[in-house]
Amino acid sequence: MSHEPIQKISVVVPARNEAETIRALLDALLGQSLKPNEIVITDGGSIDQTRAIVQEFIDRGAPVKLCTDQDSMPGRSRNIGVANADHEWIAFIDAGVTPVGTWLQSLADKVINETDAEVVYGSYEPVTESLFEESAAIAYVPPPQNTDEGPVRPYSIASALMLKQAWEKAGGFPEDLRSAEDLLFMNKVEAAGFRIARAPRAVVHWTLQPGLWKTFRRFIVYSHNNIRAGLWRNWQAPLLRRYLILMATALPAIFFGVKWLMVPLALWLALLAARATRALWQNRQCYPAGLRRNFSRFIVIVAILATLDFATLVGTLVWIVTDLPAKNARARF
Repeated sequence: MSHEPIQKISVVVPARNEAETIRALLDALLGQSLKPNEIVITDGGSIDQTRAIVQEFIDRGAPVKLCTDQDSMPGRSRNIGVANADHEWIAFIDAGVTPVGTWLQSLADKVINETDAEVVYGSYEPVTESLFEESAAIAYVPPPQNTDEGPVRPYSIASALMLKQAWEKAGGFPEDLRSAEDLLFMNKVEAAGFRIARAPRAVVHWTLQPGLWKTFRRFIVYSHNNIRAGLWRNWQAPLLRRYLILMATALPAIFFGVKWLMVPLALWLALLAARATRALWQNRQCYPAGLRRNFSRFIVIVAILATLDFATLVGTLVWIVTDLPAKNARARF
């Protein structure tokens, strides 16, 4: 596969009810050291002021294009945005994140300096302004890998630049998933043989859920859609095995009485403590802290991990109740 040298870039953004964040994102994109040639916003059915705010930028003459849809998931919104983009190179970013000022330049430099690069993934950093946010980042955000250019986290569509041809050959994004559609898409791009480069300095900042309840609700959605995407072996399967073993340790309570249930409870807490300790160790370089701070983090991480496990199980139950019957019915016909 070959391509022309990078010249013009369209930035594609899916949005829905992002009135609180879309203005800051557009300001950040328009203030990039390398200016995007156009910004394509696809609004997937906002009921707040998102569309009006985007229209303000258009009315001021900013290179912003607004596409609208009635009720679209992120994958469909991205597909609509790319289909309406004017240029060969497409940069992806999400509403609700904030790019550093050199984000787009850092992505483009990889194409300029590594002329065979057809897909470039940047990196992302969670915003960690509180103890809970620090603990959440340690608990469930994949730790970065060190490179010569700095730390970089796993592929994310929220910081990416690629040829439109890559999007076309991958068949676009799945349109019926609330989450995990980006993972399926990136897997297809890689399987299609496009040459991938990393740009560790192309960083976007991502705001985490601010408390246990919102984290719980968000991960129910993630869990449900992860199974719908067929990715359950990497997440739900090991978790379910773990909890089945814990349930098995509770069976002797039939013979030894209720007091025996303290055994699986102790095992569960020990397992959470071990996972929290491992997470702290894996993140010791990117989130350095003293003993007291790490102890406080440890307590919060244990609570977050328990919340994530519960949300994962609830999301699995939602899939069993809402998706499995329909799947079985389709299989019969």
